Amino acid sequence: MGVVPDAGAAAEAEALDAAAEPSRLGPAARECAWDRLASEQFDVVVVGGGVVGTGAALDAATRGLKVALVEARDLASGTSSRSSKLFHGGLRYLEQLDFGLVREALRERELNMTRLAPHLIKPVSFLYPLTKHWERPYVTAGVTLYDTMGGKSSLPHQKQLTRSGALRMAPALKRSALVGAIRYYDAQADDARHTMMVGRTAAQYGAVVRTSTQVVDFLHEVDRVAGVRIRDVESGRETDVRASVVVNCTGVWTDQMQHAAGTRGRFRVKASKGVHFLVARDKIPSDTGMILRTEKSVLFVIPWRNHWIVGTTDTEWNLDLAHPAATRKDLDYLLEHINSVLVTPLSHDDIEGVYAGLRPLLAGESEQTSKLSREHAVSRVMPGLVAIAGGKYTTYRVMAADAIDAAAEDIPTRVAPSVTDRVPLVGADGYFALVNQAEQLGTRHGLHPHRVRHLLDRYGSLLHGLLAMGDEDPSLLEPVPASPDYLRVEIAYAVAYEGAVHLDDVLTRRTRISIEYAHRGIDSAEAVGAQMAELLGWTDEQRDLEVRSYIERVQAERDSQTVDTDVEADKLRVAAPDPRAPRLAALGTG
Repeated sequence: MGVVPDAGAAAEAEALDAAAEPSRLGPAARECAWDRLASEQFDVVVVGGGVVGTGAALDAATRGLKVALVEARDLASGTSSRSSKLFHGGLRYLEQLDFGLVREALRERELNMTRLAPHLIKPVSFLYPLTKHWERPYVTAGVTLYDTMGGKSSLPHQKQLTRSGALRMAPALKRSALVGAIRYYDAQADDARHTMMVGRTAAQYGAVVRTSTQVVDFLHEVDRVAGVRIRDVESGRETDVRASVVVNCTGVWTDQMQHAAGTRGRFRVKASKGVHFLVARDKIPSDTGMILRTEKSVLFVIPWRNHWIVGTTDTEWNLDLAHPAATRKDLDYLLEHINSVLVTPLSHDDIEGVYAGLRPLLAGESEQTSKLSREHAVSRVMPGLVAIAGGKYTTYRVMAADAIDAAAEDIPTRVAPSVTDRVPLVGADGYFALVNQAEQLGTRHGLHPHRVRHLLDRYGSLLHGLLAMGDEDPSLLEPVPASPDYLRVEIAYAVAYEGAVHLDDVLTRRTRISIEYAHRGIDSAEAVGAQMAELLGWTDEQRDLEVRSYIERVQAERDSQTVDTDVEADKLRVAAPDPRAPRLAALGTG
């Protein structure tokens, strides 16, 4: 029935390995985590496994606190896997005079690129086309400020370009679309992988990290929150987790969680839908990314491996929070704006991948989501419960530190200051040396140096763990069927070390197969499902259900992208099966 013959011995060995390697989030670690959640008293329980939640768990653990993190679905399953993949200051926020946010984000960008996560955060260049001659001094002043206001930067400064120079760099652009341009640099990251690495780093420093673990209620003692009641989404079992303070890091679900705790809280969160699509790299001939002004905001064209990411939209969303759906109208909006500057226009047929995410914006007086604040806010909602919302991906570490600072009021022992500005993520140590050794590593393990560098930019020095698995079973160093940019060893590693429980976890977040291939993972689902079945001991029925659910989910997303309204798209998308949904309670989030 697909169960590994010596599963018991394998599980015992994995348990020993997990004890020796705390950042390992495999099946044995899941069981150990459940036992600890049920039996121990924690200083902090963090609810929500996005980048802010994992960041808060890391911040608390590195202050010497006893921490647990629970997430109803998967790490980064919401907003933190559906961003623009940029680690940036936000050039457009300068125009809104939000200098504090930009300065803070630029400092975080530099810190992460150079010290905390150089294996995950990479430089990326952008072309800012100028459409009127008078724009040059105005935009130059803004970009100059952007280059310098965060302090010392390892990125190159801006470069002024004539129209001819810009067209040589980006021949995809119409000559009539610009009179000149400015090239500047920012940074990007695979958001899902980065969030998962933050979570693994939290575990490395002692945090109990468990996914598929839903908060179904809050525990109260007199007038304070004293912990949470959780449900194992996979088995249905429940237990209580006791803590001095609970930190609500659930993003767009913040309001629902506050209501579940018996309070309305001090701020409201509004969901803004952002849609992106991917096209093959050869569809837009350019040596650089681009940023284009729109009537509402800006449009990015972002280099992404063999693709371009084009986005984003910014519209209010009041429907299903777990599965925001892109519509044909969303895609038409993006196509209209990008095609206004391209020599060879794109069509719907050129789109290979699509994803939609929800930004958790702090609601204010303005009803336009594009004008709502990207600042974050922290509130001690009631004794024993802290909530944090708003903000932007790049400033996750600052947000996390602020949340734990607020939580300290409910912790009876002294709480040390935050130190995460000096704590590299797992995989960072030794990364630069390994980049220089890519050819030797490739020769030793039978891999092309380009493949080694690709792996290093996803795993950093954790690459040794993958290569060791490949040495034991050389077949793991073969490409994933129909998705040759990835190796089978990455599937095995995702299950054994990265907490992947379902097929969707692997195809959508541990890898980005679901958006990087025109088949959106369907052509790989059978092979990856079979591999995961062996590793996780699935029955044939479980394996078939995982594959069928994934295929139906992709089809539902494709169908939603053929209708024009959010209501129609939502109806089509939520009709698709979800391996976790049947056991998720009405509360609806981690």
